[in-house]
Amino acid sequence: MARPREFDTGVAVEQAMRLFWIQGYHSTPVPQLTELLGIGSGSLYAAFGSKDGLYAQALKRYCDDLVAALDRDVRAGSDIRTALRGILIAMVTTDAVDRQRGCLLVNSTTERATHDGTAEQAHATVIAMESVLIGALDRARGRGELGNEHSPVELARFFITFIQGLRVMGQARVDRTFLEFAVTGALKALD
Repeated sequence: MARPREFDTGVAVEQAMRLFWIQGYHSTPVPQLTELLGIGSGSLYAAFGSKDGLYAQALKRYCDDLVAALDRDVRAGSDIRTALRGILIAMVTTDAVDRQRGCLLVNSTTERATHDGTAEQAHATVIAMESVLIGALDRARGRGELGNEHSPVELARFFITFIQGLRVMGQARVDRTFLEFAVTGALKALD
């Protein structure tokens, strides 16, 4: 009979996600992971298959949370411009406060661009973000906040690309004022 797991895999994924987020995949050795999680390497491999399996679950958790937060925040504004401005300025602020971490999705795709699982997760996340933004932009159009000349699909793709670029610029320690002006410029796409 197999022994029951003696640790919470959800908590382990969350803890590993934070470590991968700070250090990256390649700079995080298995012994450091097992020490952080308080488990042996056998338990790690039994639960996740490999370091890569744990990383995949950590990245998925991050991406799922990212999409859920985008959906929540895009609905929180009184109008689409206010919602998007709030989202973008919050990213600028977060990156200014914690320059070490940046965005795990950006970090993952730059560190592991050739890894199929990472590329697939990044693509799935972009598609999910696009769906959230298209829905928000369609609702905004229905409220009269966008003219019919605006394509929700084009705008969604523009803002996804802008968001990822903004995250990269934040990690590059670009001046906050520069980034805030960039946000103002990006929002003109809604005019």
